Amino acid sequence: MKHLRQFHDVARALTQTLEREEILRIIMDKMTGFFKPESWSMLLVDERNQDLYYPFAAGDNDDSLKDQRIQMGEGIAGRVASTGATLIVPDVALDPQWSAFSRARPELRIQALACIPIRSGDKTLGVIQLFNSKLDMMSEYSQSFIRVLCDYAAIAIQNADRVKLIHELTITDDCTSLFNARHLYTMLDEQVAVAGSNREHQFSLLFVDLDHFKEVNDTHGHLVGSRLLAEVGSLMKRVLGPENSCFRYGGDEFVALLPGLGKQAAIDCTMRLWNGLRAERFLTAQSLSLALAGSFGLATFPEDGNSVQNIIRAADTMMYAAKTTRDNVSVAGLGLVAGASTGNQVAATRPTTMAAADLAGMRRTATA
Repeated sequence: MKHLRQFHDVARALTQTLEREEILRIIMDKMTGFFKPESWSMLLVDERNQDLYYPFAAGDNDDSLKDQRIQMGEGIAGRVASTGATLIVPDVALDPQWSAFSRARPELRIQALACIPIRSGDKTLGVIQLFNSKLDMMSEYSQSFIRVLCDYAAIAIQNADRVKLIHELTITDDCTSLFNARHLYTMLDEQVAVAGSNREHQFSLLFVDLDHFKEVNDTHGHLVGSRLLAEVGSLMKRVLGPENSCFRYGGDEFVALLPGLGKQAAIDCTMRLWNGLRAERFLTAQSLSLALAGSFGLATFPEDGNSVQNIIRAADTMMYAAKTTRDNVSVAGLGLVAGASTGNQVAATRPTTMAAADLAGMRRTATA
């Protein structure tokens, strides 16, 4: 009965969450409580690099392990991950191979070791390592606990990964791999909420509409047009960096959310993207060399709009102001700040009327 209760407790704990990191910590807490090792670690398989990494580690070797990578077939974990077979050595002093391994790594102070694969079918998802367990790892009770725990762990990890994948698919645009418009509204709500608790918080919103994109579709076809949109999305992420978020808003319109950036910092960031877009040549892998330009509209929260709808309306209005000349940047409160028509100087007048701003905002809101 005690055995069954232990398994039931593990199953219940692992089914209470779908957060991967929380699941991993539950697994290791249960493993640690049962075997009471001097140190333990978990490694997960990185399928892209075909190696193993430590999501976290505990015990004496915590700091030394967290940034390490283990090649498949290398050491204890690599061997178990590649073979999928459990390795238990109750006393390394009695095993020549692992005795030599222990002597080569005196800092680990290995006297007994166990490494158990986490598997789903024929696939190894990761391994668990225990050094110097206080419990007999060879007993039938210990072996049953290990098998059941790792089976539960594999199911829980895969469920967490599937939930994460589904979430990513719901917020990602298929064509460009950027975030979609739905996720833009979620992130804007979050930014406004941060500003609600911190009055110093600013962020800027950039709208980009590609100039004459319809001509690309008419000349080269929609498949080429889709590839071009994907390359523009890649350029935006590369130029703006991971600290900023990029979205495909619809058609050939893109949006960038610039958290923490006030007006001048956002203008500098926007000009880098404006220049980057003009300098890039697209679809060279398809034996084309297409030049692009865009109409950019920039607004800053809260000075240009103190709500989600207002800041979207302000940036959208500036984008339509830039389209009066095309290949230009228009900033709320400043007007046109780039392009041949202004000589790269800040324009002194606001380019649109309030009526035009309201009309553009109403159109955008209805579309969204």
